[in-house]
Amino acid sequence: MTASFHEMWEELRPIGRNSSSGGYRRYAWTAADTDCRAWFKAQAEARGLAYELDRNGNQWAWLGAATYEDVAPGDAVVTGSHLDSVPDGGAFDGPLGVVSSFAALDELRRRGAQLDKPLAIVNFGDEEGARFGLACVGSRLAAGALGTEAAHRLRDGDGVTLPQAMERAGYDPEAIGPDPERLARIGAFVELHVEQGRALDLSGDPVGIASAIWPHGRWRFDFHGEANHAGTTRLEDRRDPMLTYAATVLAAREQARLAGALATFGKISVEPNGVNAIPSLVRGWLDSRAADQDTLDTVIDGIERAAAERAQRDGVDLTVVRESFTPVVEFQHALRDELGAILAKAGERTVPVLGTGAGHDAGILSGTIPTAMLFVRNPTGVSHSPAETAAEDDCVAGVTALADVLEGLACR
Repeated sequence: MTASFHEMWEELRPIGRNSSSGGYRRYAWTAADTDCRAWFKAQAEARGLAYELDRNGNQWAWLGAATYEDVAPGDAVVTGSHLDSVPDGGAFDGPLGVVSSFAALDELRRRGAQLDKPLAIVNFGDEEGARFGLACVGSRLAAGALGTEAAHRLRDGDGVTLPQAMERAGYDPEAIGPDPERLARIGAFVELHVEQGRALDLSGDPVGIASAIWPHGRWRFDFHGEANHAGTTRLEDRRDPMLTYAATVLAAREQARLAGALATFGKISVEPNGVNAIPSLVRGWLDSRAADQDTLDTVIDGIERAAAERAQRDGVDLTVVRESFTPVVEFQHALRDELGAILAKAGERTVPVLGTGAGHDAGILSGTIPTAMLFVRNPTGVSHSPAETAAEDDCVAGVTALADVLEGLACR
């Protein structure tokens, strides 16, 4: 098992890695994404699994079925995650779940486990939303949480639409849309993921079970001012949207601190973007998350109010657009408890149950099919960064736990 995991990890590691930052740039429908997809297909074929590409570009590898159409409703047990990354992201976010899924299958075969249910491994496309600004595009499309027309309107920073990007990568964009018949075949989806936080490190546990995903969303703040010369325009004559943006960033931090929530302006676009020019437009994207909906609403309302007050003072026009939103996800308690019982029976010590502020494909699918998640310890808590890491012993513990769970769910 260790050799299986290590070999796959080393083979996948160089794909899409930026030599300058050490981080990954595996954006949807780019060359790096194509290479990751080729890796997934090769792993499936090397194990004699039936490879399948669905209408939304998500990849599937089946054991016990040739396609999803061979599976009875609610019969399949599915695991997997994603292979794309945020800009200069870490190696583990997403890929750990996919690599661990193949390694868990190898472990089940080593044990001689006899599966009574079809098993599938999946790589969901464009989970991070780094290119088109919307997270979990592949799973949203499959679940009907993203409409076809809305998907066709998605554009990247260069103005390339999602259909254009898919077509250039050799896929048919006209096929995308809800996939209810496929999802109806799935009785349980279990996603393994590196923890994006330090709860397991603090508790001393290598593996945990997810309880819920905090409600979260992305908002775009457009600050419209007046372009002018940086060297000749008096300070009192300026309509500088950068000042309004900066004040809004500070207000977001304060609102989140007071509420015990999270708020981050992590992306910015400036026009005309000249060193010696006062901007005419500053566009900033806010990511905010909280343990419950009321708290999140309070934070966003506070940020918008502070931005509006500062905009009026600065003579700046403000527009706020909610670009995406995911309500709180409570993973199905029955499946979550079943995972805990399986791991306890397999000889693991009691596995902690913990919530998370990070979104996942499992969260998107939870409204349609039973889903659950396993977390692998992150010793630093750092994620979405080249410094993201996990110890190999903990990764192997995650593979063992996933294999135990899959055996418990599919061998009965």
